[in-house]
Amino acid sequence: MSTESAENRPLPAGPVVQPTIEPADLEPIYTNFARVTGSPEELILDFGLNTAPVGDPSSPVPVKIDQRLVMNYYTAMRLWFTLGQSLKRHETNFGKIEVDIAKRLVGQQGAAR
Repeated sequence: MSTESAENRPLPAGPVVQPTIEPADLEPIYTNFARVTGSPEELILDFGLNTAPVGDPSSPVPVKIDQRLVMNYYTAMRLWFTLGQSLKRHETNFGKIEVDIAKRLVGQQGAAR
């Protein structure tokens, strides 16, 4: 059994793997609205910004769709699996993600007292 610490061990020989660098002109988007539609061959995901997510339902503000993602069902299944794993990991580390805004607002009102 070696008594060398991890700091003193030589690095393994072989090619150096460079991280993937995203394109310099890649622009991230923010979305708080998603709509999923589809056909027998593919899923269509529309993303946009809802500027009045808890606004007056009697005078709705239209959601402007900024991005559309079209994928086949195989890719959608891999995305679903990956998103699920990421959400489980987040909840393990930070607690349950509450998607019901009314419950989130009640929690904030109780904390403000």
